[in-house]
Amino acid sequence: MVKETTDQTFEQDTAKGVTLTDFWATWCGPCRMQSPVVEELADEMDDVTFNKMDVDKNPNTPSKFGIMSIPTLLVKKDGKVVDTIVGYHPKEQLKKVLAQYTE
Repeated sequence: MVKETTDQTFEQDTAKGVTLTDFWATWCGPCRMQSPVVEELADEMDDVTFNKMDVDKNPNTPSKFGIMSIPTLLVKKDGKVVDTIVGYHPKEQLKKVLAQYTE
């Protein structure tokens, strides 16, 4: 399951373990392609917490992390940013990235 996170809940939602947050917007075509990939990964990977954040409704967090393009996937481990992935990426590629942090 992918949880909706907000400016108010982001730090708490990404404080523990490995998390991937999908920064997206409804008007973004590549974001609509990336979303189902993130959903599939969430169903397959129990050791990662998956979040998504609508950048139009939550401008503060993307600004804090310097996110200029979407989709951007922010990977955190125990509250620290360990990877930033910009643009659309296929499932297998994202799985490889996440595997580095879950082993």
